[in-house]
Amino acid sequence: MKKFVVLAFGFFLSNGMFAQEKQEITPTLFTPKVTYLDSLKATFKNHETSTCIDERWLKEISDATLSNEMFFDIENMNIDEKVAYDLDTELLKKRLHKLDVQSPFIIEYNPALENVIKSFLKNRSKSFERQMALAEYYFPLFEEKLSKFNLPLEIKYLAIVESALQPKAKSRVGAGGLWQFMPATGKQYKLNITTYVDERHDPIKSTEAACQYMINMYEIFGDWSLVLASYNCGPGNVSKAIRRSGGKTDYWEIRKYLPKETANYVPAFLATMYIYEFKKEHGLVPHKAQMTYFETDTVMVKHAMTFKQLSDLLDISEEQLEYLNPIYKSKYIPSIDNEYFYLRLPKNKIGIFVSNEEKIYGYLVYLEQEKIRNLQLAQIRKRDSIAKQDSIAVASNSKFKVDENVEYEEVIKKRTKEVVSKNYYKVKKGETLSEIADKNNVSITNLRQWNKIKGSNINAGQSLVIQTTKKVTVNEVVKKPKPKTEIVEPQVEDAVAENTTKPAENKYSDAKSKLEVKEDYYIVQKGDSIFSITRKFPNLTADDLKKKNDLKSDNIQPGMKLKIQG
Repeated sequence: MKKFVVLAFGFFLSNGMFAQEKQEITPTLFTPKVTYLDSLKATFKNHETSTCIDERWLKEISDATLSNEMFFDIENMNIDEKVAYDLDTELLKKRLHKLDVQSPFIIEYNPALENVIKSFLKNRSKSFERQMALAEYYFPLFEEKLSKFNLPLEIKYLAIVESALQPKAKSRVGAGGLWQFMPATGKQYKLNITTYVDERHDPIKSTEAACQYMINMYEIFGDWSLVLASYNCGPGNVSKAIRRSGGKTDYWEIRKYLPKETANYVPAFLATMYIYEFKKEHGLVPHKAQMTYFETDTVMVKHAMTFKQLSDLLDISEEQLEYLNPIYKSKYIPSIDNEYFYLRLPKNKIGIFVSNEEKIYGYLVYLEQEKIRNLQLAQIRKRDSIAKQDSIAVASNSKFKVDENVEYEEVIKKRTKEVVSKNYYKVKKGETLSEIADKNNVSITNLRQWNKIKGSNINAGQSLVIQTTKKVTVNEVVKKPKPKTEIVEPQVEDAVAENTTKPAENKYSDAKSKLEVKEDYYIVQKGDSIFSITRKFPNLTADDLKKKNDLKSDNIQPGMKLKIQG
């Protein structure tokens, strides 16, 4: 028993000793490198943490399955087929009547509508709960624009049917955005579509375009259900359906003459309206939006930039930037003369951007210079590689060896250049070109030239370009011979040339000089090669020099002492 206790004690003691030894080993600590970006952000004013969209929620609201499900239902649903779901028909009729009284839309009970409502409640309840978070984000914007154009607020539900509130939703036929404009229709309603930008995905501009379309269609048909049908299949198809029905203008009476998708479209809209208005009665629990549209704001951008650069500068994820700015196709905000591009951010990030705008643009200029520098370095390396290959090719056909001893390094040389930037001045009432030129310290001639003005006529509210020139420091890559570590040896030339050393040092130099002359040694100088040294001694070949000094290759270093004779 005692033996066991002693062994056990020894075991715990040894463990303690090992633990103590481990604690004494201090790991090497590395201080993270502070980058220019870190230094810049440390100077930002109002640099506080903002309430940003949670990644999980961002992924959920950006999930394309929401829009894909809606597209599939509208294209493939058989709304005349009965659906088994516990919803009393009489109760449904009462609720639909209540909606009808409150709305300019004709909302009457119809068996097909009942089937769609039951199908959505049975199969898509979870999707609707997720969409309700998006509705909390977008509906205030939709309601503001619909009110501005004096349109029924219920039209906001159409965006759910069109895109499931996915700003980057795209249909199989090429329609895009919250309101699913085809490219040609989008351009017709002044939505800009270029390589970098697609305003069909801009929530504000596309909503205004949708409102204008609704107004135009209502002037033609005078019935909101027919307006919705024309939004889906075009006014031409609706007019054909009316003619084929014998001139009837009730949606439910012309429905069978419409394309299949449109035949399901209006019932899907009315079913969506019903589910949103009676969500509590059906036990739906809406997901909560972490941010509303009015908790964001826009700032005009004066320099091209990527979402990655903005993410690094403002500490906001690229995914959130993409969600807030779906208009930009390649996560890139361009800079084009006479065009303005806007960036949408959470409001407290707007404060950071505006307070530090010049620093941000300065950083972007720095990144551009770095990119140019790296391209220059790559070109130099490419030229060096080609030159080296050419040298090897020449050497293989020559009895001489190519000098490969001189190494080069890439040196960054700073120089000053002038950078022209554009600002804009808004003409005030009564101002003249002369007054504006004086205010901005520019000449009238330049002012006319920049704005292509022939005379002196300008109008109040007109924007004039004012160019300013700044001097900035840029980096230029220069290639120089790379200094090598030299072997410290007294050299004959130095000993002879300099006579200011102490007597003892002179004595040593003299002795060294005599030794070198007697034994015919040569001290390798910077830039020397085997070939260049043999040219200094007519009777000496490269092979002889290497043999005398036991050199296996042509590599020599400054300061080396080479035997020439003996």
